[in-house]
Amino acid sequence: MSRFTATAARVDHLGHVPLFSACSKKELQALVRLGRDVTVPAGATVIRQGELSTDCFVILDGSVSVEIDGTAVATLGVGECFGELAPLDHRPRSATVTALTESTFFVLDDKEFAEAVATIPGLTRKVLASLSTRVRESNVAVGVGR
Repeated sequence: MSRFTATAARVDHLGHVPLFSACSKKELQALVRLGRDVTVPAGATVIRQGELSTDCFVILDGSVSVEIDGTAVATLGVGECFGELAPLDHRPRSATVTALTESTFFVLDDKEFAEAVATIPGLTRKVLASLSTRVRESNVAVGVGR
């Protein structure tokens, strides 16, 4: 597959991810240039609770398990994101994420994420909406704010 075809396919794929759905084709092309794809085998730990790292992940293929304090709290699949807090606050990871199947991710580190947020107008609002949804879901899960 040529570089052009790969980029066009990635732009199309990311355009269907809720976090990036407000982005124009031109903005998605810029986003693709910023990030990179990473593939891991089934069973690989992608991020570990308590560790410092600043990558944000979008699942392009496969699925992952999310655990907090050793308890599975979610299964995520294609189009879903995790780790989007790390580029924003540079604090230790709040969960461990393990690949359930061979999985491919689109990855942005903190500098790439900051550049994307600064240069793609609709992205900031989408990131805030995504984070707000997670906070609300967490509140409901622990019995606050029903």
